[in-house]
Amino acid sequence: MDNQLANLIKEKFGIVFGDINLVDQAFTHSSYVNEHRNLHLSDNERLEFLGDAVLELLVSQYLYREFPHLPEGKLTKTRAAIVREESLAEFAKDCGFDAHVKLGKGEENSGGRTRPSLLCDLFEAFLGALYLDQGLDSVLHFLETVVYPKVQAGVFSHERDHKTRLQEVLQRSGDVLIDYRLLKEEGPAHERIFHTEVYCDSKLIGEGQGTSKKNAEQAAAANALQRLAKK
Repeated sequence: MDNQLANLIKEKFGIVFGDINLVDQAFTHSSYVNEHRNLHLSDNERLEFLGDAVLELLVSQYLYREFPHLPEGKLTKTRAAIVREESLAEFAKDCGFDAHVKLGKGEENSGGRTRPSLLCDLFEAFLGALYLDQGLDSVLHFLETVVYPKVQAGVFSHERDHKTRLQEVLQRSGDVLIDYRLLKEEGPAHERIFHTEVYCDSKLIGEGQGTSKKNAEQAAAANALQRLAKK
């Protein structure tokens, strides 16, 4: 395994693989295998197949537990937003995996290192390798570091209500007072902008603005969720 990749995985995520061949396979694209047939390498497609299933299971479990009042339809839409190609490609780049995938010359020259479909497969292949090497708990811990904080921050909440989500997060340990306060209004009547703050037990936790009071409150709630995710 590439020493730089091994150091990245260890320093950033605290992961040390027992079987380094699994990591090599996860980061080997089929185009690289095709150009190095004499090395008898394996590409990452089988690991990607396995990682896809592991990811869907753990994300489904997380959403089911985290959002007990969310109906099946919205759970499905939220999961789809998290595991879609573009999202997983961004996770791969956030992890720094894109710099270490082995590509054939043709794939490299055609921009494969930045192709969402390739990076998505790479991320899933890494999960498959991690699952085989260390089991489900290790994959779960990795997702808690890389994926779930973005869910908590509302990145995939297009189908959801930020105010409801904020209430769920803040009231996990008991009842709290959540208060939305209109700070100011500005602009002409037909282009009014509302500025709102949200407080939890009199402590400012988020700010937002919008073209209506309702939108401003949703923006403030989303901002509060982002702040909470960074703590």
